[in-house]
Parts: sequence; structure tokens; C-alpha cells
Amino acid sequence: MADTDPAELERRIERTRAELARTVDAIADRVSPGNVARRTVARAESNAREFVVSLGERISGAVGVAPRPVKPEGEPDDLWAGERPGLAPVLVGVGAVLVVGAVVVLWRRRRG
Repeated sequence: MADTDPAELERRIERTRAELARTVDAIADRVSPGNVARRTVARAESNAREFVVSLGERISGAVGVAPRPVKPEGEPDDLWAGERPGLAPVLVGVGAVLVVGAVVVLWRRRRG
């Protein structure tokens, strides 16, 4: 008759309460606006980084320049020096257009 032992039932209830509290905390953490925003920004940065790398590779291939390795943290001063110095302004322009486009899309979504 271990199922009806009051001490065992109390232990089970406490264990269930603790598990439920952890679950509720995990759900609250997952859906908190700050955490959702952080994850969204991180995902957007990652996608943008991948897109820029891909775009750079395509432009380099189209222009006939060998792709350069991407350094996510700090880049050397001479990264754009070399055989095609005109490539840097093109990539900066493309980046600027992408940023402006993203701002316009976000602005329209907030208004509508």
C-alpha cells in the first residue's frame, strides 16, 4: 500500500510542483519579449551575414576576382586592397540598399 502512504504522496506532489514550476519558468523565458527580440535579431544578423557572403562570392565570380576569406571579428586594413579596388564601393552600395530596404519593410509593417 505504498500508493496511499501520505509521506510518499506528499513527495510526489512536491516533485510534480517543482517540475511544473521549471516548465512554467522555461515557457516564460522562451516567450518573454526581450528574449524573442534577441533571438530574432541574432537570426536576422546570421541570415544577413550569410547573404552578404554569398552575394560577395557571386559578385567576385562575376567580376573575375577570387573570393577572399571572410573574417567575422575584425578585418585587416588591407582587405580591399589588391587587384580590384573598385569592388569595395559596389559592395558598400549593395549593403546600403539592403539596409534601406529592410528599414522600409519594417516601417511599413509597423504602420499597417
